[in-house]
Amino acid sequence: MEHRGDPGGGALVRSALVTGGRGFVGAWLCTALLDRGVDVVSLDRRAPRGRPSTLALLGIEDEVREREGSLVDRALLDRVLADRDVDTVFHLAAETIVGTVRADPAAAFDTNVRGTWTVLEACRERGVERVVFASSDKAYGAHDELPYREDLALRPTAPYEASKAAADLIARSYWPSYGLPVAVTRFANIYGGGDLNFSRLVPEAACAALDGRAPVLRSDGSPVRDLLYVEDAAAAYLAIADSLGREEVRGEAFNAGGERPYSVLEIVAAITRLAATGVEPDVRGAGNPDGEIDRQYVDASKLRQCCGWEPRVGLEDGLGRTLDWYRAHPEVRPPVS
Repeated sequence: MEHRGDPGGGALVRSALVTGGRGFVGAWLCTALLDRGVDVVSLDRRAPRGRPSTLALLGIEDEVREREGSLVDRALLDRVLADRDVDTVFHLAAETIVGTVRADPAAAFDTNVRGTWTVLEACRERGVERVVFASSDKAYGAHDELPYREDLALRPTAPYEASKAAADLIARSYWPSYGLPVAVTRFANIYGGGDLNFSRLVPEAACAALDGRAPVLRSDGSPVRDLLYVEDAAAAYLAIADSLGREEVRGEAFNAGGERPYSVLEIVAAITRLAATGVEPDVRGAGNPDGEIDRQYVDASKLRQCCGWEPRVGLEDGLGRTLDWYRAHPEVRPPVS
């Protein structure tokens, strides 16, 4: 299959490596890069048996050159960067399931922290032109002062938060110390079609509502979240990469979010209404679940000012698109018990 975009469309990024490209956000980023005519290679671990790649679900599997292996395999990273003459790396791969990280923090630190410095070292020695590293808004930890701004201290208290905060600090050090053009993203909760982690709020609620099940809330619905539609997230990655030629972007962190926080109950109620299957949220919790931050949302004005990005898909539109995607892909929805 040929690239769909104008081969000259990606004037800055010509050949990109996306770590974690088979996953939810990585696959949408690969789609956006292909639309620019960029040569794209994905590096990811072997997919679990029976679980489809999001690259395949988005119909771009044949357009992306896929490599399998570990982030901590330096020799593999060197070969991938050299084989495709990669000029830009988007490092998205990580252990992101909070429960998995909590159960085995050492393995998660190996992936999220050692994996990050291994990628950075390979990029440094290869002379890669730009690196965008996906940190997380979770790296901020809990703050009384909201929204999160990039100059707030990183105050993680849980293993997943700590792994992202540590990798965040390491990544940003590579610009002042080694001159590697790198920027860090701290994005809000990303949602959209193709997310197969049904422990997350939006995909589980969307599939439940489509299947006529009442979405279950583990909280009382009051926790506040910031949602970012996946295509807006992909556009933010590209805007940052495009801007890494400028001194004021290098070594910096950038937030991105939907620019309005919503309660969990508001989000799930919107999903059930848009699904129009006659179900209502099933609120079973009291307060906020243990180990989760009660209120999280970001100030994205720095990204807007420095890189010209702004979210284009509002919550209603984004949830509607998400429901349409899962409606069109019943094969990936969890089985109805």
